[in-house]
Amino acid sequence: MPDTSIHVPTNIIYTGVAGTGKTYRLLQVAKRYTDYLPRADETDLLGQLLQGLSWREIVCLVLLDFQSKNQDLVKVPEIVNHAFFVAKAAQNARENNLNSTAWLALRRHSPADSKTVSFDNRASQSYFDKDNSGAWYLLPESLELLTELSQQLAEFQQAQRDNSVNQSQSNPNQGFSRQRFIMVSFHQAYGYEEFVEGIRPVMAASDHTTSSSSQMSYAIQDGAFLKLCQRAANDPEQRYAILIDEINRANVSRVFGELLSLIEPDKRAGMANAMTVHLAYSGRAFSIPANVDIYATMNTQDHSLAPLDMALRRRFRFIDCPPQPELLPMIHVPQNSETDSPAATIDLAKLLTGLNNRIIQTLGMEAQLGHAFLWSVTDFEQLQAVLIEQIIPQLMQATGGQEGTLQYIFRDEQQPLRAQFIHDSHASINNSVNNQVNANSQNQPFTGQNAFFGQSMSTAGYKINTDLIAGVGEFAKPAVYQRLYP
Repeated sequence: MPDTSIHVPTNIIYTGVAGTGKTYRLLQVAKRYTDYLPRADETDLLGQLLQGLSWREIVCLVLLDFQSKNQDLVKVPEIVNHAFFVAKAAQNARENNLNSTAWLALRRHSPADSKTVSFDNRASQSYFDKDNSGAWYLLPESLELLTELSQQLAEFQQAQRDNSVNQSQSNPNQGFSRQRFIMVSFHQAYGYEEFVEGIRPVMAASDHTTSSSSQMSYAIQDGAFLKLCQRAANDPEQRYAILIDEINRANVSRVFGELLSLIEPDKRAGMANAMTVHLAYSGRAFSIPANVDIYATMNTQDHSLAPLDMALRRRFRFIDCPPQPELLPMIHVPQNSETDSPAATIDLAKLLTGLNNRIIQTLGMEAQLGHAFLWSVTDFEQLQAVLIEQIIPQLMQATGGQEGTLQYIFRDEQQPLRAQFIHDSHASINNSVNNQVNANSQNQPFTGQNAFFGQSMSTAGYKINTDLIAGVGEFAKPAVYQRLYP
């Protein structure tokens, strides 16, 4: 059941190194802001959509529906025969004079300076106008007033699609979901225009007698966060959330703009110190609803990107997401008849703990490896692949290829050259080892890639041991990996 309680807004940032499940936490949060509704038939969905709407709103809804299907010009018979209009007439037990009802709503809400519509008793707000062919269209300036109606239409259309999918899957009892959240990923180019509001080009018909004649115009359009806030303001009994992945990848002050002052819980609409600002482009007065929660992730290793604005430190709770090696399993290594190695196990939790202990000692807490690096490892070959393709390259970059640090992390010190994870690229490799690699390459997982890895997977003159790449020699035995334990 949805949480209908009104409480202090939640502002949380999950922080940690890569691979600690921060994005996974956002996905779990999203489930709390998703309503799973029972399947309804078409009549029920229409009834929910149209309940309480006036005839003017019904006509607007019909034109919005045609517009969503790339038809901007609609004649009265099409409006009257539309499912929304027919269903509203049935709700009101109306059978007669439906054409007149549509004409009255259209003419009453036409602009006073219309060249094609004559009417004496116009309403103060205009929504429609007619072209010379007798086709009606929504005035572009009215679209801003129809945001809530557009959202209701979008949810109805999604419910229709969900029902259709359930029926095609022979699962008629399964319901559909309604999301009360949006998820965005920040990046270096992400800005205020995408998040709050911005000026965007719009193709508009220059002559309503033909849909092929169009011209470019510019309009202020709402961004992702502003749209969510409008939905939340219109539904105060429910909680809504924005989920931001990698919040420190963008310039936070630039993205939030004047809203940075409003996201504090006590500055929200209806709260003790509620604040209102005027938006930069539209000049509209705006405040963030109290029923909007903000969740984000922050990768503490992202030093090369825009740092998290320090102003957020007092606006968000920071929850650390450390590596969780205890979640990792043990993998079984089959007996190797060629090396006389007995069947054994490798404890991935101990392996990650040992690596991170030595990483912390040499590189600091922020260089640790997250448990997600080893999360999908289920066998010996996958462990070797993860070490070669992910873990060692990351640590090579983190250490700048410093031989002493790398050898300490992988416990290569005092080990013979054949058992070292990292080699100096200029060191000579024993010919017998090379022969063994060649002899076994036909059935190895990285056949044909030795030359590639030897050339490309190196930093500052150091490269991955070719025996590890080929999975032969010492690296075919569990002991070399157990050596990485604490």
